Amino acid sequence: MNKQFKQKKSGKAAKNHSTGQHRRQAGFIRVIGGQWRGRKLPVHDVEGLRPTTDRIKETVFNWLMQDVRDANCLDCFAGSGGLGIEALSRGAETVILVEKDALAARQIEQNLDLLNAVNGQVKKTDCLAFLQSTKTATDKPFDLVFIDPPFRQNLANPVCQLLEQKQWLSEAALIYVEVESELNDFTPPDNWQLHKEKSAGQVSFRLYQRQG
Repeated sequence: MNKQFKQKKSGKAAKNHSTGQHRRQAGFIRVIGGQWRGRKLPVHDVEGLRPTTDRIKETVFNWLMQDVRDANCLDCFAGSGGLGIEALSRGAETVILVEKDALAARQIEQNLDLLNAVNGQVKKTDCLAFLQSTKTATDKPFDLVFIDPPFRQNLANPVCQLLEQKQWLSEAALIYVEVESELNDFTPPDNWQLHKEKSAGQVSFRLYQRQG
């Protein structure tokens, strides 16, 4: 996940008056439903981080209301971990959160420890590299996948294709995709049916369901 914190009231960086240099401010995410509803969790202001807003998150999890509990989930480009942690809060069986930035990944691990979320696991690696890896006999297919890549890096299409090619998905898996609104060339696999779609500002978010 990328860009700026949507929770911030201003997109301007704070300034350190003693040095004249801009410094990064820490932020937070809020769990909006489930067993940890209302909990605020710290998030480092890593360059490019763009947590999903509460408004979008609420819409998405309303779409998924009947499908999160007991699901095996994958949070690609986890960033703040907001989507994966929200799924855990709402009863997901397991969530793997993939994040290549070491600082962001460490913060997700600390937040999982804070919540005692033993069924959440962080993979400190590039998402494409993770999906290209060879599955083991113990790897369960994912029932629910969150894809919220950095904007303008052309990552959504290859991630979706790898999920299919490497057989990471269960037969009727649900896939949430969040991309920039101006992106016109996003093309999901042929067997993904668009289930829900909405836009908010610069973001377009969609829910697909896999058809066999």
